[in-house]
Amino acid sequence: MDFNLPPELTAYLATLDAFIEAEIAPLQAEHDNERFFDHRREWARTDWDGGGLPRRDWEELLAKARGLADAAGHYRFALPREYGGQDGSSLWMAVIREHLAAKGLGLFNDLQNEHSIVGNNPFVLMIRDFGRPDQQHLIPDMLDRHAFRPTFGLTEPNHGSDATFMETRAVREDHNGVAGWRIDGEKMWTTGMHAATHCALFARTSGEDGSARGITCFLVPAHAPGVKIEEYLWTFNMPTDHPRVSFTRVWVADDAMFGAEGGGLALAHHFVHENRIRQAASSLGAASFCIEESIKYARARKPFGKPLAENQAIQFPLVELSTQVEMLRLLIRKTAWEMDQMSKPEVEKRLSDKVSMCNYWSNRLVCEAADQAMQVHGGLGYSRHKPFEHIYRHHRRYRITEGSEEIQMRKVAAWLFGFMGPRKAAFADL
Repeated sequence: MDFNLPPELTAYLATLDAFIEAEIAPLQAEHDNERFFDHRREWARTDWDGGGLPRRDWEELLAKARGLADAAGHYRFALPREYGGQDGSSLWMAVIREHLAAKGLGLFNDLQNEHSIVGNNPFVLMIRDFGRPDQQHLIPDMLDRHAFRPTFGLTEPNHGSDATFMETRAVREDHNGVAGWRIDGEKMWTTGMHAATHCALFARTSGEDGSARGITCFLVPAHAPGVKIEEYLWTFNMPTDHPRVSFTRVWVADDAMFGAEGGGLALAHHFVHENRIRQAASSLGAASFCIEESIKYARARKPFGKPLAENQAIQFPLVELSTQVEMLRLLIRKTAWEMDQMSKPEVEKRLSDKVSMCNYWSNRLVCEAADQAMQVHGGLGYSRHKPFEHIYRHHRRYRITEGSEEIQMRKVAAWLFGFMGPRKAAFADL
C-alpha cells in the first residue's frame, strides 16, 4: 500500500504554481485589482445599488483569468480530451482543489463564486450524457464561444431538499401546430441567471408529488416571454447572483426537452459525487490554510513577553483541528481513488456514503477552523484585513447547499444501518 502521490501529480502541482506566479499573480497586481482580494473585497465585488449583483469589472477579471488558464491548458483539466481537457481523475482533482484552496485567497482560486484556474463544469458531461445529437453543439458553444451559458432551476421557495414535491408544472400545449409545453412555477437560488442564456428548468410533467419519476428538465431561454427575475436574494456571502425567478405561461417547443421525459432527476444527480468530493477537498484546503496561518501568528505574537503559541489554550484547539485535517485528507483521497476505479452508477451504489462523509465533515471542519483562526488572531482576525471571515462566509453555505449536512448524514445512516446500499442484504432478515 503506497500513500505517496503519483510523481506526475506533484509535478503538475508545481506547474500550476509556476503558472500562477507567471500569469495570474501579475494580473491580480495590475491596476487596482488587488481591491477584489484585500479588506475592500466585498465592497469592490458588489454592485450595492444594482441589486447586489457582482460588479461587471469583477466578473470580467475572473473571465480574463479563466481565459489565461484555458490557453495554458489548465482550465479544462477535468474534462474529457475530446473537449480539450486532460481526463482529470477524481483523485487528481481532489488533490488540486485542496492545493489551491490551501494557498488562501487569490485570483487563481476564489471559490466565492466557484472560480478557479482548474475549472469544474458539470454541464459539459450532462450534455454529453443526456443531450440529443442536435444538442451536442451546446458544448463548444459553452466552452469555446461562450454563446451558451446555462443556469440550474431546481430548488423552489417551498421545496429545497424535498425536490420531488416541486410545484412547477409543465403541461403539453401546441402553438401554431408546433408541439410543446407550457411551464408555470417559481425557482429559488437560480445562480447566474443575470448572465445566463438558458435555465435548465425542472418541472413535473407526470406522476404524483414525492415521486422521483415524472420530473422533466427543459432548456428554457432565459429571456423567453413569461420568465421574470423577481428578486436577488442577498446572502451572508455577497455579492449575490442567486435570484428567485418566476415562470408564468412560459412556452417551449418539444426540442427544449433535455434528457428523457420524466427522467429529469437523473440529470440533477449526474454530477453530484464528483462535485461533492471536489468541494470537500476545497474545504479541506481552506481549513488547512486557516490552521497554518494561526500557527504562524501564534509563534510570532508575544503578549506578556512570550509567544502566544506556548499557551495550551492556543495549542490544543489547533491540535484537534490539525488531527481532523490529517484524517479527513486520507478519507477524501481514498474515496476519490475508489471513485476512479468504478463507473458513475457503481459510485452511487457502492460509495455514495463515503462521498457524503467527506463532504459534510469537511464543510463543518472549515467553519470551525476559520472560527478558531479568528479567535487566535483576536481583533485582527475579526477584521476584513484577514481572510478568515471571507472563508467562513463562503464555506458556511456548503453546510446547506450541495445537499445539506443533515441530508448527507441521513444518507450515511441509511447505508450504515442497511436501509440502503451494500449492507441492505445483510439486514434483509430483519
